[in-house]
Amino acid sequence: MADDLFKLNIDGRDIEVPKSYTLMQACEEAGAEIPRFCYHERLSIAGNCRMCLVQWKGAPKPIASCAQTVGEMRMNPDGTPPNILTKGDYVEKARNGVMEFLLINHPLDCPICDQGGECDLQDQAMAYGRSGSRYDLNKRAVENKNMGPLVKTIMTRCIQCTRCVRFAAEVAGVEEIGMISRGEDAEITTYLEESLTSELSGNVIDLCPVGALTSKPYAYNARPWELRKTESIDVMDALGSAIRIDAKGDAVMRIMPVINEEVNEEWLSDKSRFIWDGLGRQRLDKPYIRENGKLRPASWGEALSATAELLKGDASRMGIIAGNLVEVEQAKAALDLARSLGIQSTDCRPAGAKYGLDGVRERYILNPTLMGVEEADALLLIGVNPRVEAAVWNARIRKAWLWNDLKVGVVGEPVDLTYDYEHLGIGADSLAGLFSRDSVFMEAFRNAKRPMVVVGEQALLGDAGLDVLNAAHDLALEASAISEDWTGFGVLHNAAGRVGALDVGFVPGEGGADTAEMLSGGVDTLVLLGADELDLSGLGSTKTIYVGHHGDAGASKADIILPCAAYSELDATYVNTEGRVQMTTQAVQPKGEAKDGWAIFRALSDVLGKTLSYDSDAELRQVLREQNEVFAGLGFAPGASGHAALKEAPAKPQGLVKARPFEAPFADFYLTNPIARASKTMAECSLMKRGLETPVAAE
Repeated sequence: MADDLFKLNIDGRDIEVPKSYTLMQACEEAGAEIPRFCYHERLSIAGNCRMCLVQWKGAPKPIASCAQTVGEMRMNPDGTPPNILTKGDYVEKARNGVMEFLLINHPLDCPICDQGGECDLQDQAMAYGRSGSRYDLNKRAVENKNMGPLVKTIMTRCIQCTRCVRFAAEVAGVEEIGMISRGEDAEITTYLEESLTSELSGNVIDLCPVGALTSKPYAYNARPWELRKTESIDVMDALGSAIRIDAKGDAVMRIMPVINEEVNEEWLSDKSRFIWDGLGRQRLDKPYIRENGKLRPASWGEALSATAELLKGDASRMGIIAGNLVEVEQAKAALDLARSLGIQSTDCRPAGAKYGLDGVRERYILNPTLMGVEEADALLLIGVNPRVEAAVWNARIRKAWLWNDLKVGVVGEPVDLTYDYEHLGIGADSLAGLFSRDSVFMEAFRNAKRPMVVVGEQALLGDAGLDVLNAAHDLALEASAISEDWTGFGVLHNAAGRVGALDVGFVPGEGGADTAEMLSGGVDTLVLLGADELDLSGLGSTKTIYVGHHGDAGASKADIILPCAAYSELDATYVNTEGRVQMTTQAVQPKGEAKDGWAIFRALSDVLGKTLSYDSDAELRQVLREQNEVFAGLGFAPGASGHAALKEAPAKPQGLVKARPFEAPFADFYLTNPIARASKTMAECSLMKRGLETPVAAE
């Protein structure tokens, strides 16, 4: 192990670091602070800003610490470790010179720059900048580029650090940003000045160390020091990415990623980042009751009494469907009330889904974990498009493909996933005999030490859905992918509320109807918990109660509307696709008279005379922990700990050959839930993706 370490003397302190470290990392290990613009831990080294200069005693000139690998350095002539100085007159003079050159053409428009207060150039100019400029010629100006509705450009501020270029090429896998021309004419632009199309394009805003790339929707809305910053969890997909919600007054102003190495690293999808304007639009802020075909505002007492009347009938003709964004507390309270009333028709799964009834958690979560794909050597994707279902995880798959030589095979639609893969078929029929098929990927899959099989939620719908799940489970067993230290089988969900609702048992009880049966007129009274991604056209005369926060499909069909808080307005529990229990944190107050989802059902239970046993969210969570140990710990992904539950071979698939091709999970990445559909920014992104111009309102 000592052979892998290298000795250095940094600012008079002896230190040993791995030979793979850059000199910058070694200096920071020794406690030194090294300024930088172009260097980023997750991107390749460019070495073009020169701000990280340090002194290597004996070297003829300052050295760029980001581009110097420690293992390639030589010892001093007397055999002592190299002497590095990160401060002192020599280093200060070098960095001052670099800063002066960087600022020669910079517009110095800090008072009107959205990056002000969060700008690396501004911060470092305080330490290394001059009080005045010695440059009295005309400054260089660069034309702004149109990068679409998300990224605002003021390219005169650009210092050509190329972080955005490297991110697009290496992480996003969409080479749409590059540098053209040379010398003084060099500038960053998109290909033919087209809009960015990557689902991760907003991350270039965080990466830009100056104000050249900023958030277009957030422009001129607030200054960073005016904002309340609340760390929370994203619910736009089932990853549970760590986010920070910045709010001003009662409005969310922006959403930023927070580093979580096990889930989203430090990236965030565009939908998660930019839907914040949808949190304030088309909101349900008071109860409504439909009379004579029209909804009218009502008081909470009146709305709860009307709801109770509808729930006093035949329990066998009543049902509850939980939507994609439902939090665990609301699902639990609704389920407890349903069972106390004798209602068995409860479901949280999409129409046509059959999985989850056996109660084996390992058969509906992503057991290998999101981070586990970096340990896998062969990945089989079945009926899943991670680029749109889990954009941040797709970037992690690309990283494993790029650096770990991960082999990828796909059964499903042949789409651009930003990495190479072998296409093995488009439907469930391709799974029959797949393990023994003669192909390059299957050969790698059979010989893999850590193979990984991931099934998409969309593949589990329809008559053959359970057979697809069993066939995928079989493939994992055949490949020896399930053991004490590796469980290479799992399901990738695309709804934040799905796993948590399944964990509390929100599936049909004995004799109860599932989602498809309830939607086809199988019940007389139906409660929708934010369920908007369903075909409600078959409800007919069914009385509908909608509990949600946006006026979307469910609200338009509802006879009674009970408004609840959105994810940014409450402390709530969610479980991500890998079974990790996480919590959101309230950043702003609920809109108008909206209440927490669980509190609505607690109040309703009082009116119905079936009072629930908890009076606060803390008591409710205590009940959750007592009834299911899954909720006893936060932030923990079970991983391979559940391998024993998957050792038993599943039922043999019967209907694979007749199954139809796997379909796309949703028609539009940007409009997958009520919050996104209420967002003006997401609407613009959707139009751009379809090649349409943004409509302009008449003056």
